Amino acid sequence: MAQLTPDYEAPRRRGRGRRPADQVRAEILTAAGNLLLAEGMAGFTIEKVAAQAGASRMTIYKWWPSKGALALDGYFAVVGPVLAFPDTGDIVADLTSQLTAFVHLMTDTSAGRVVSQLIAQAQIDPDLAAVYRERYSVPRRAIGVEALTRAVARGQLRPDIDAESVVDQLWGACYHRLLIPDQPLTEEFAATLVDNLMRGLR
Repeated sequence: MAQLTPDYEAPRRRGRGRRPADQVRAEILTAAGNLLLAEGMAGFTIEKVAAQAGASRMTIYKWWPSKGALALDGYFAVVGPVLAFPDTGDIVADLTSQLTAFVHLMTDTSAGRVVSQLIAQAQIDPDLAAVYRERYSVPRRAIGVEALTRAVARGQLRPDIDAESVVDQLWGACYHRLLIPDQPLTEEFAATLVDNLMRGLR
């Protein structure tokens, strides 16, 4: 299974002495992302993150109000580069590239297992559900809507499309296969989704 790394290098520790705040924050996010991907939410605790990052629980709670908030920020620190949305000027190529990257992330790394656990836990944990929407699903949705809106402005898509629904049709279908795997989540499926949808959007 492929390994993921954060979108930055956590600065090396300088030995004894007080670390700069940005260094401490980076090391906490690195530890949180690595722990979440390795052990899932079941094994994710503030205590473990603090120990791995060499930070106090008080410091962590100063920046993150809950375990869920830290887990989501750590997760995105690791997967963010993989989910970068391209902007080549060709909406078909951009959607296909981004959706394919999402599929590979979900199927070739531990991120798929982690996301499934987060979504499941969010059904019975209102605080985690709120954090998931605030820190992950809503920002990711906005990026997709913005890409579609730019394509409309370029004349590549009809001006009357509902961008929010298009995002649901594309990524929602992928999440459906991730969570209810009676059909495989594949690169070919992602390409077919984009091809089928584009027929009605232009």
